[in-house]
Amino acid sequence: MSKNKALIAYTLRLADNALILSQRMIELVAAEPELEEELANANFALDFIGQARMFYSYAGELEGQGRSEDDFAFMRDESEFRNLILLELPNGHFGDALVRQFLFESFYVHLLDALTRCTDKGLAAIAARAIKEVKYHCRHSSRWLVRLGDGTELSHERVQAALDDTWRYTGEMFAADDIDVAIQEDFDGPDLSAIHALWMRDVEKTVQEATLGLPADEWMASGGKQGEHSEHLGFMLAEMQYLQRSIPGETW
Repeated sequence: MSKNKALIAYTLRLADNALILSQRMIELVAAEPELEEELANANFALDFIGQARMFYSYAGELEGQGRSEDDFAFMRDESEFRNLILLELPNGHFGDALVRQFLFESFYVHLLDALTRCTDKGLAAIAARAIKEVKYHCRHSSRWLVRLGDGTELSHERVQAALDDTWRYTGEMFAADDIDVAIQEDFDGPDLSAIHALWMRDVEKTVQEATLGLPADEWMASGGKQGEHSEHLGFMLAEMQYLQRSIPGETW
């Protein structure tokens, strides 16, 4: 794989992660426990949509075939998406969605930090903009995890169960494949093993403060970065892409 193809593939992964997570977060509108949290969730979802747009636009520029951000988001099939399986999981209850958010954003903030120092100026510039948003997201989700974990007996029990159930999807974030290796070697990109150590440090600290238990590392789900997804992504895309596929090329 050429350096440019690896860069396009990697950029699309970042875009797909942001898009799919934003879609799941949008589904939570009018389902949050507090009005303040309702507004925060909507704003965070918009942050991720903005990041997806920047990454998709940059991927289209690198590809040079005239594809727009809308083409990447709405006109690709399920197997063409390269997002983490973690991000396509159904929302479940508030604790389920919160744990997913916390685990991913604790990883994402370190990934973006590393990308700000990569040699590809396009990725570095997008990462520098996105990390300001994600740092705030991380503080928000961490505080909520502590609030629920160290809250009532019921909130502690439910968020611990969410953490136990979601943990098996975290391994994929750090499983480096050929594209990850190419970005690291050719563009001085993120070292996923180093990021894993930073992530574990942050997660352990917050989980301990929340009086929760850290799940054991056992079998880990994977395949999303290679286009192998759970059954949930297809249903999400069918709804998300319906209008654009029904009336291709239409503008409003």
